[in-house]
Amino acid sequence: TARAAAPTWSGPRSAAALSASLGSILGSRVRGGTWGVMVASVTRGDTLFAQNPDMLLKPASIMKMMTTGLALEKFGANHRFPTVVLREGAVSNGVLDGNLYLRGGGDPTLSLRFWQGDSPMDALARQIAAAGIRTVRGAVVADESAFDSERIPHGWKSTYLMSAYAAPVSALSLNENVVWIVARAENGKAVVELDPPSTAIPLTSSVRVVGGSGGRVVARRNNEGGITATGTIGSRSRPRRYSLVVQEPPTYAAGGLVASLQKAGIEVQGGIRAGATPAGAEQIAEIHSLPLAQIVSYMNRESINHFAELLFRNAAREDGRQGTATGALEELREFLSSKAGTPPQHLKVSHGSGLSEADSLTARSMVQLLAYAHKAPWSSVFHASMPVAGESELMRRRMRQTPAEGNLHAKTGTTNTVAALGGYVTALNGEVLAFAFIYNGGDRFGARAEMDQMGPTLANFFRD
Repeated sequence: TARAAAPTWSGPRSAAALSASLGSILGSRVRGGTWGVMVASVTRGDTLFAQNPDMLLKPASIMKMMTTGLALEKFGANHRFPTVVLREGAVSNGVLDGNLYLRGGGDPTLSLRFWQGDSPMDALARQIAAAGIRTVRGAVVADESAFDSERIPHGWKSTYLMSAYAAPVSALSLNENVVWIVARAENGKAVVELDPPSTAIPLTSSVRVVGGSGGRVVARRNNEGGITATGTIGSRSRPRRYSLVVQEPPTYAAGGLVASLQKAGIEVQGGIRAGATPAGAEQIAEIHSLPLAQIVSYMNRESINHFAELLFRNAAREDGRQGTATGALEELREFLSSKAGTPPQHLKVSHGSGLSEADSLTARSMVQLLAYAHKAPWSSVFHASMPVAGESELMRRRMRQTPAEGNLHAKTGTTNTVAALGGYVTALNGEVLAFAFIYNGGDRFGARAEMDQMGPTLANFFRD
């Protein structure tokens, strides 16, 4: 088969020429499907191109920009989400005659990779030890009541659910609700451990050491709610890591705290369970997430669904309400209606990441968000959170050696039936353009090729 022609672009010198150029690109490569496209100048405030701008289409991961804008508007770029431990009962001679409550605050970064040289549960355990506790007569109770109990967002395909990118959602989520099974050979024996450790997940292993540097370990859930590891690991093999999605996030996190307490020499006699913190409980430990500015940067550059789901629900927690997807949609509609002029019916979304088949929005609503975000107090954080064409993350290989390289910065969106791109590009005359390209259909590769023509064409645009 012949190779596809290299992407080309034009250099329009008027708004009419730009509109004609974009119109000729759309549909030139794609077989079937539907486009919703809008381009506007946020510098001059005029619309430069539109095709089906008010049609509701599935957005895929460009939905994360809506979640980013909502979270930054609600909380500000410096906001940190807390995770706290409270005690119920008196402490006497190092003995707590009651329970510890681990209360989640929707922290997306309660995760090993954001705690260099430490772990969040070890940090909490140290504070608990500093409060004079050496024995807990009761349990460690996992409190996820900041959000409702909907773990799997409406519209997620069942085929997603064993994958790390679609881990369950909870206000108390440790390690993005993924557990690693780490196998290594040590002194002729196979050592298999959980990372991070959690007493909530019993681990049984029959892994054997064999010669060489190879081996294969299989980790599976068993009927007792634990993990069984089988297979072999080479005596000269590096440690091997395998991941599984956690089915019960809150108790997994509570088990993580118990493991850290044990490491700190603190005994928990009552095990772990889920429940709500009583009103009179006294706070004894607290840790915080990364600042929101860093959270949205990780989220948009790596397209992390888990972060988006937690931020979306957090936005609905005003006035003591639980964080729910329904409440978050109300907040998003109110935000965009009041600040960007977006009609509420232009947003029909059930969650914050774009993974749901039930979500839809319009190209116009996305451009209205982008236009507001460009002038909002948190504009620089919003801009910086997006990958850059030809340079970074999911845009690294796109629009290289074109006028868009190093200039266009945008969020991508991809599923089997969606290709989308939304963001900003600076035209040759210096004006900033906001754009939303949303394609729904079976030819996302053709759609992506058309986007990679339109982007450089926008970057090469000039008008007096």
